[in-house]
Amino acid sequence: MGKKIGEVALILGVSVDTLRYYEKINLLGQVSRSEGGVRFYDNKTISSIRFIKHAQRMGFSLDEIRDLLDFRQQPTEAKPQVRSMVREKLLELEQQINDLSQLRDDLQGLTNECESSHDGDCPILKNFEK
Repeated sequence: MGKKIGEVALILGVSVDTLRYYEKINLLGQVSRSEGGVRFYDNKTISSIRFIKHAQRMGFSLDEIRDLLDFRQQPTEAKPQVRSMVREKLLELEQQINDLSQLRDDLQGLTNECESSHDGDCPILKNFEK
C-alpha cells in the first residue's frame, strides 16, 4: 500500500507540513489515500521527494524543480535544458561567492579600522551612516 505521511517525513527528514505543501502545489502528483483520508506514499513518490530535497540543496526553486521533475520523464530529450538550468545556477552561485567575498573584505576592513582607531567614535557605526 505504501508508507504513511509521518513515516515518510521521518525517513526523509522533512516535515509533514512540507509533504502536504508539495502535494498542494502539485509537485508530487496524485498521492494515494485511504477511505479515511490517510495519505500513503509509494516508492515512486518517495523518490520524487528525495529528488526535490536534493534539488533544493543545489539551490533550485520549487518552480525550477517542477520543470526538472517534468524533465525526468524524458531525460534524453531534456538534457540540453537541464544542462542550461544547471549552468545558470552555477553562474548565480559564482556571483553569490563573489558578493560574499566582497562582504568579507568590507567587514574585515571595518574591523581593522576599528581596532586601529583611537578616538571615541566607532568607525564601524560612522561607516554605516554613509
